[in-house]
Amino acid sequence: MTENKKLIIGISGASGAQYGIRFLEACQALDLETHLVISKAGEITITQETKYSVADVKALATETHNSMNIGASIASGSFKTNGMVVLPCSVRSMSEVATGVTSSLLTRAADVTLKERRKLIIAIRETPFHTGHLRTMTQLSEMGAIIAPPVPAFYTRPQSVNDIVDQFVGHVLNLLSIENSLSKTWTGLGK
Repeated sequence: MTENKKLIIGISGASGAQYGIRFLEACQALDLETHLVISKAGEITITQETKYSVADVKALATETHNSMNIGASIASGSFKTNGMVVLPCSVRSMSEVATGVTSSLLTRAADVTLKERRKLIIAIRETPFHTGHLRTMTQLSEMGAIIAPPVPAFYTRPQSVNDIVDQFVGHVLNLLSIENSLSKTWTGLGK
């Protein structure tokens, strides 16, 4: 099921850089082709929230793209992919994609993903949401995006933050129809 999978991964400046990093690690373990774009704010968040350098994170991807290079391959619909994940996604990035007024390669690639009717998963990382945020999410959902905030699943009885991150990353892979062993499947009520 993972043959010929080509994904674009965007890491924006929202808190939760570990989700994007773990997603890249999972894709690498599954031998998926990944095209990474990190916003300038995303680079700052990586260094503030994790033990990784930006270079470490970029090394996890098959190919990386400069966030200001709007002429990159992933900016065109002719660059065929199986979808894009923005993980984590800031409110700013989400809003740019929803309006089509994009200022970076990250939001341009997401906009292209939508226009080409490919899967776009927006892992919005903000709380609480005000009505404007909710309307923007509704607008994106109506346009075909999947809105997937990184909300922990406690039925898995996580023992660590890594367990919570893995469960969500596995769930996102499932949304892309990519089999994985990170997410635990609900099997019904236990006895």
